[in-house]
Amino acid sequence: MNHLVICLIICVLTMASYIWGKIPMGLTALVSMAAFILTGCLSPATAAGYFGNPNGIMIAAMFVVSAGFNRTQFVKKCASSVNKIAKGSLTRVMLGYVLIAALLSQFIQSSVIVFGIMAPLMVASCDDLGISPSKALFPMAIVCIATISALPLGSGATQFAELNGYLEANEYTTYVVALTDPMKARLPMLIGVIIYCIFFATKFAPDKPVVAIENVKTREDNREALPPFKERAGYIIFILTTVALIFQPQLKIETWVICVTGALAMVVFGVLTEKEAIGSINWSMAFLIVGSFAMGGALTETGAGEVVGNFLAAFANKLSNPYLIGFVFFIVPFLLTQVMMNRTVMIVFIPIAILACKSLNANPIGIMILVQSACLSSFMTPMATPAVPMCMGMGGYDLKSLIKQSILPAVILCVVSVFWIMTVFPMYP
Repeated sequence: MNHLVICLIICVLTMASYIWGKIPMGLTALVSMAAFILTGCLSPATAAGYFGNPNGIMIAAMFVVSAGFNRTQFVKKCASSVNKIAKGSLTRVMLGYVLIAALLSQFIQSSVIVFGIMAPLMVASCDDLGISPSKALFPMAIVCIATISALPLGSGATQFAELNGYLEANEYTTYVVALTDPMKARLPMLIGVIIYCIFFATKFAPDKPVVAIENVKTREDNREALPPFKERAGYIIFILTTVALIFQPQLKIETWVICVTGALAMVVFGVLTEKEAIGSINWSMAFLIVGSFAMGGALTETGAGEVVGNFLAAFANKLSNPYLIGFVFFIVPFLLTQVMMNRTVMIVFIPIAILACKSLNANPIGIMILVQSACLSSFMTPMATPAVPMCMGMGGYDLKSLIKQSILPAVILCVVSVFWIMTVFPMYP
């Protein structure tokens, strides 16, 4: 039995354990990682490196930064003001937060960071409204994930250059991606996600946490208010951390360094005690993130992505309908990105899409952007993107509740993206 088959079996068993829900997800993730190592699907050195992965460190730090901000009265007062403006309507609250999150997602190319900024405010607003944060946090996460870099602002302004780089690398420069092409392709999806998450997503969310929220103590209101200096320090640190993240490309400081600095500042200035800072990190979700990296790494090392990609290209060449080809190139990367890091899937599938179009003498721009859109819209499983485990920890979701909330927006994304992009960027002009 070769490593690819063994890897796929371990992946299936891991997913089954997540769905079964009887074993803690963090423990399942670590057992899965051990299985990948013992069977030779993942090298020990690579696996060890995931414990120090910058994304994992960044998420742990954002838990602390968010907890520090949540400890202040500022976040509660801000949330209360939002609720008064919204007149107690969850839909109006979602309107405000969703629009802000979508805007931040254009300047910060990290759904984890955007979610980490917005989550404390959303949690406080939910507390003020007397509803569980499980009602609103996953809809917020969908926005933070699916709207990243959809407009030519901030990181989104570089998308066209990256796609042209793929075309040059694969020697298919007959077609050129314009600056506004990614926006033109993803705008209906952006609008659709925003409308869905404001008006409909909360209706499918659970009324209360499905699993216990381990760091719920960070939101308790019965603790004494912070002294004025520490109170001001809490929200100043949070605001400075947010601003630094927005201007991270200009500052040329690693994102994880900014987050860790903010987390340390929360402790140094007394906003959180050392015990509160450590307690604010959801360790089960942290281990889940490490295990997710391991699964993606094992699939990459065993060549699963390339096998699927080559099969996809061969299958696409047999189809004559451009919309069917577009559907295949959206749905396969979208599903694969639920268990592999999106950047890895893009690196594998965009060249395959270009080569498939080259063999058909077709315009590859629409297919390329479809693959990109699919990879940037992964929110159905905790392995999809680190923002999902963070959301699960703060909202009290298990995998079943996650998938239940994900099916309809996934279908909407697929239908809207394929129909619109293949119409605006036809393969055969």
